[in-house]
Amino acid sequence: MKPLVVITHWVHADVIDFLRGSCEVMSNESRETLPRDEVLLRAQHAQAIMVFMPDRIDDGFLAACPDLKIVGAALKGYDNFDVEACTRRGIWFTIVQDLLTVPTAELTVGLVIALSRRFLEGDRYIRSGKFNGWRPILYGTGLAGRTLGIIGMGAVGQAVAKRLAGFEMKVLYSDSLPLPMNEEKAWGLTRVSLEELLAASDFVVPLVPLTEETKDLINARAIAQMRQGSFIINACRGSVVDEIAVADAVASGHLAGYAADVFEMEDWARTDRPAGIPSMLLENERTFFTPHIGSAVDEIRYKIALEAAENIVQALNGERPKGAINQPNLT
Repeated sequence: MKPLVVITHWVHADVIDFLRGSCEVMSNESRETLPRDEVLLRAQHAQAIMVFMPDRIDDGFLAACPDLKIVGAALKGYDNFDVEACTRRGIWFTIVQDLLTVPTAELTVGLVIALSRRFLEGDRYIRSGKFNGWRPILYGTGLAGRTLGIIGMGAVGQAVAKRLAGFEMKVLYSDSLPLPMNEEKAWGLTRVSLEELLAASDFVVPLVPLTEETKDLINARAIAQMRQGSFIINACRGSVVDEIAVADAVASGHLAGYAADVFEMEDWARTDRPAGIPSMLLENERTFFTPHIGSAVDEIRYKIALEAAENIVQALNGERPKGAINQPNLT
């Protein structure tokens, strides 16, 4: 019998066809997230499972699926998944490392521009039927000559820096590891402490993974160090930002605006995650949100799922999968 692969979310038909060359496939044909109980029911006899951002794999899940050989994640950030439990149980855990960088950087740039130039308010004004031609309204903030502060200069941070430096912005960054001096010079980057970055930036963009150290990195204390009238843009993980603190700061006018593609409610690994997005954020006109579409470029999502599928096939063939981030005990 062919090994069974369960796919928890919709993927392109070509990805399913690729897997069917060597596997039996049980896929989610809808665009909705399946309840955890349904995923467990489907995966209880599976040898592989392809997972996505809304999924959570913990030790209890793995115990209920004793035949699993690989958890193939169609994503880069894996804070919702217990990799150590996979390792203990002899299960590969793989991610897709590089394909999300460019689309996430592009979306981040879009959020910066849309928030600072008040696109959403302008769109609502047009649709209200009140627009009769140019008026001196909705004055926003331009980018040229402003200071951008990037917290975390990994692959996405570097991609954002390259793009926004082209808007004639001064770019600061804070990271425990400095970039090579030739790259800093080529892109016009200056490495500073987090405190210096917060105090000097007009736009603060955290681009770090969610860990115990980065949870609520942008909290009330950090926001108090920021310039009056500055902006925060979050496209990494919701819980890196304290949404209540941000809501208060936008309401008071200390922050000129907040844009996000990610939210605390999505961070399933948190036992205390909120049930929704704070109403103070949703109701404020100086906020701009997108529904976690950082990598939602059709061609890219196809390539991400296909690479996750390739990792699965490699593992089921007894090979070390290309995207493995662990070394399971296979004895």
